[in-house]
Amino acid sequence: MKTFGSTDEILDFAIEREEEAAAFYRSLMDKTKWPWMTDTFEEFAREEDRHKAKLVGIKKGKLLASAAEKVVDLKIGDYLADPEPSGELDYQNVLILAMKREKKAFKLYSDLAAMIEDANLCEVFLSLAQEEAKHKLRFELEYDEHILTEN
Repeated sequence: MKTFGSTDEILDFAIEREEEAAAFYRSLMDKTKWPWMTDTFEEFAREEDRHKAKLVGIKKGKLLASAAEKVVDLKIGDYLADPEPSGELDYQNVLILAMKREKKAFKLYSDLAAMIEDANLCEVFLSLAQEEAKHKLRFELEYDEHILTEN
């Protein structure tokens, strides 16, 4: 992982990752033919925008609530091959991409929490990690319900 020289650099890095995540979900909106998934991806993009807003607020001195309770990890996405996010994707590959993206976001925030000495900021990163775990779980449940049950 990148080496940081200050808390502001860590926050800037996390803010950039949230911007990338929002852009990722908005790009998936253009690649899916299922209207309900377009709505889901827009919802996730807005959630990533809210994460960014939290981080910007923290950078400006706001304190946030501590971490939520731990989220169950079904680990479905852990054992699936990475699809290429180009062209039109089928439903299964869209879900796999989203699961893997959320797992990486969870790991990022968990790693950032482990690096930081400020207890409040550590709690914020742990809270964001749990929010990303919720996102992953939502995609895993969707995959379980619509892909695994069909096979």
